[in-house]
Amino acid sequence: MMTLLETLARGAGAIAAYAAVGLVLLIVGFFVIDLAIPGKLSTIIKTERNPNATLLTSSGLAAIALIVAASIWASGGKLAEGLTATAVFGLVGIAVQTVAMLVFDRVVGISARELVKEPELQPGTRVLAVTHVAIGLITAVAVI
Repeated sequence: MMTLLETLARGAGAIAAYAAVGLVLLIVGFFVIDLAIPGKLSTIIKTERNPNATLLTSSGLAAIALIVAASIWASGGKLAEGLTATAVFGLVGIAVQTVAMLVFDRVVGISARELVKEPELQPGTRVLAVTHVAIGLITAVAVI
């Protein structure tokens, strides 16, 4: 039987490990969005204060967080398997979101590349943002 200290140490280690995997996935997601739009994303958000880039990035990161949380939930306390599943499902979620942005651009005609050039928040940005979160939620539920 584990002592309270051992239980707390094991739990704290698991939290740190999942947080590290989650952070890496968020950073990967950020850079994938950065590749998908013209210009440097951090500059567009920080310096230009572009609301379209900010909303698209925020929704994409929220979607990744949903996938990470679902992967943790589905791990059933199996740390190594859970961390692996979280990394794999997170990367799949990032790929699916990227494909969805490309499909929306081709099929619906809503281009993230064009939206981030606009200084005012655009209706198409809201549609893509909801699409990001919806795909993150769908992926998260599929994980569970």
